Formats: sequence, C-alpha cells, structure tokens
Amino acid sequence: MKGSITWRLACMYAVVAFVTFAVMGAALYMVLQTELVRREDDQLTTYSQGLQYSIERSGTLERWARVTAKMDTLTPADGSVRFWVLSPDPRFGYGRGARDVAAQIRADGSDRVSDSGIGYRTLARTIGPLEERPPVRLVVGVNKRFFERTLATFAAAYSLLALVATLVAAGMGFWIGRVGLRPVRQLSRDAQALQPNRSAQRLAAGALPVELRDLAGAFNGALERLENAYQQLEGFNADVAHELRTPLANLIGATQVVLSRPRNAVQFQEVLQSNLEELERLRSIVNDMLFLARADQGEVATALAECIVAGEVRKTLDFFEFLLDEKNIVVTVEGELDVTATMERALFRRALSNLVQNGITHSRPGARLVVSIRTDERFVWVAISNAGEAIAQAHLQRLFDRFYRVDVARNDGQSEHGFGLGLAIVKAIARMHGGRVTARSDNGVTTIGFSLLRTATQT
Repeated sequence: MKGSITWRLACMYAVVAFVTFAVMGAALYMVLQTELVRREDDQLTTYSQGLQYSIERSGTLERWARVTAKMDTLTPADGSVRFWVLSPDPRFGYGRGARDVAAQIRADGSDRVSDSGIGYRTLARTIGPLEERPPVRLVVGVNKRFFERTLATFAAAYSLLALVATLVAAGMGFWIGRVGLRPVRQLSRDAQALQPNRSAQRLAAGALPVELRDLAGAFNGALERLENAYQQLEGFNADVAHELRTPLANLIGATQVVLSRPRNAVQFQEVLQSNLEELERLRSIVNDMLFLARADQGEVATALAECIVAGEVRKTLDFFEFLLDEKNIVVTVEGELDVTATMERALFRRALSNLVQNGITHSRPGARLVVSIRTDERFVWVAISNAGEAIAQAHLQRLFDRFYRVDVARNDGQSEHGFGLGLAIVKAIARMHGGRVTARSDNGVTTIGFSLLRTATQT
C-alpha cells in the first residue's frame, strides 16, 4: 500500500481532522478557562460584598459573634470557599491559619494563597474600625482544585474524543478514497487490457467522471497519435523499400544481363555508366533520409546570417537558368524585395531549389513561375506559384509527407524526376529555422512555400 492514493487521502483526512479538533479544543479550553475565572470572580465578589456589609455594621463582640456564625454557615463542608478576617485584635479575627494567610496576602488586595496544601484564589477588602472593632481585612478564597479539575477533565475528555474523531475521519477518508478512486482503478484495468496487436483499441471514456474523462480523452488521443505514427512508419518503411527496390533491381538486372555472356569493354562501360546513375540515385535517397532523420532529432540551423531574401532567391534561380530556358519557362520575383531574414544560406537555397524543381517539373513548357516574398509580424514567407491542374484539399494536407506524390493530379508522366522527398526536406528546413510551410491550390494555380524568422531590426 506504499504510495497508495487511498492511504494518502486517509492520512490527509486524519491530519485535517486532527488540526481542526486541536484548534477547536484550544479555543474551547480558553473559553472554559475564561468562564471559570469569571465564575470565581463572581463568587468572590458576591461573598465579599455580603460579608463586608455585615462587618461594617458590627462594632461590638455581640454583633461580631453573629458575623462569625454567618461565615461558618457560608463555609461549605468541602472547603471550596474559605473566609479569613485579619485583625490586630484576636477577638475580631476569623479563620484557621489566618496568620499564614496574612503573610501570603500582598498589598494589592488580590492574590493566591495556600492553606494546608490547598490553593485558593482570593479577594481581600480592608474595612475601617467601628466602636470596639479595630480595622480588619476580609479575605475570601475560592478553592482552585475545582477549577483545575474541571479544566483537566475537559482536556482529557476532549483529547479522547478528538482522537476517536480523528481515527473515524481517517477511516472515512480511506473509505471515500476507495469509493472515489474506483473509476481510476477501472481505468487502469482498461489500460492494462490494451493489446499491442490491436492498435485501434481505445479507453471507454463515456462512463467516467468528468475529471477522468479528460484524462481518458488525452490518453485516447495519445493512442490515436501513436497509431497514426505507427501507420506512417509502416507506410514510410514500405515507401523506402519501394524507392530502393527500383534502383537495386535495375542494378541487379543490368549486372546479370552483362554477365550472362561475354562482353567487350564498350559494353561493360555502358553497363557501368548505367549502374553509376542508379547508385547516384541511391546515394541521393540515403543522403536525403539522413538529413530528414537529423531534422527529426531536433537539429536546428546554426550558421545563421542576416540576408536579403530576394538576393538569395536570384542566386538560386541562376542554377536553373539552363533548365528554365530548355522548357521556355519564365520566372518572376515579386513582393517585398528588400526584406531581410535570418537564415543558413545553404539550407535556404536547398529548400528553394526543391520548390523551383517542383514548380518546373509540374509546369508545361512556356509556363510562368512566380516567386513571391511577403512578410507578417514574425516571418518572411517565400512561395512559388505555377499554373496547372488543381490539387484536392486532401492531397494538400499531405504534400509535405515523405515519398508522397500527387500522381493523379500532377504527374504529367514525370514522377521519375523525384523521390517524393523534396517537399519533406522543405518542411524540415523551415522547421530548423523556426518557420512553417504552406500549400494552396486555387483557380488552377498551385502555391507552395515556407517561412523564416524575420531579423530582429524588422520585428
């Protein structure tokens, strides 16, 4: 049970109950103590005032005898109340141990005294002389034993009740925890029942409390993302195998053919040249995959510099001059031509080259490509637009997936020009620069682009 939430709840209930009862007990103890003191004060004042009235009117021994008889009558048998009259004339004195009491009484007229080991709380009043009676001092004492016993009894009884109530609260907390956490245990059992070979399984969240429903929903969302990732991984593996199978099959087939009978040097050279082209294709795929793997692991652009975006675009387009002339394609650069961005030049040119190659591949001869540069609050966007067949929204959402080709909408018989990794690399480069990618297709014009962070002076 170590680390059990149920036990933790029980302990928390016990601690809360103990602290609550302790505070209440301290408060009640102080209230009771105050009330007992007030009761003692009332007793002292009542007895003192009554006897003072009698003593003030008793100036002879005959009258004094009636006063002493009254004090005898008022003195309880249990000794809870005692009276002393301190007088220089023993005939007008009263009370056992009066001398000891007189020695303990201080000049302020109120103190605590002890007689025969019993403590008394006292109130003293001085009464002036009358006829034969000299000045006397009346002392009324209330036994503190009752006061102390009452407080002790209350403290013991309350402590016992508080202990029992704390144990009850702990037990109730344990029961509440067991009942309240029952859906959690059920959720745990459902989670443990999930099978690795049944990726479509989900937790039943409908019957759960609201708090756990959100947790189950988040868990189901994680399972769904895991399932999608697993499916993408399976598809990715299949795509990689497919992409590698073709050049490997070509290599093996060409080699088998050339070895099937004697060949001259020229024939071997032709086969080796063909094999070299296939090997270059394999190397390109492997290099692209390694680059994407590093990007997936969180690699970011490091050799950053502040560059004029339009200048880098024109330098990249210069590499495609021959291909553009061959297909009679015109490229124009539009937008904010003086804007700057923070970039790693090599990565930027690679991403833009992929977009330009993609635009050339899917444009008809004599078409026009438009490279647009625009900015928003945070980013500089570079996009390439080309006329062609429209791309469905379902395809647009997956254009940047690895090995994904929209052959139905845009093949034009030219799928052989790429491996389906170009736009995935564009997305990776944008992410390495803290940017994003975009793709849209409207009115026969397809626009694909990516963004970079603007320089600090422009934000």
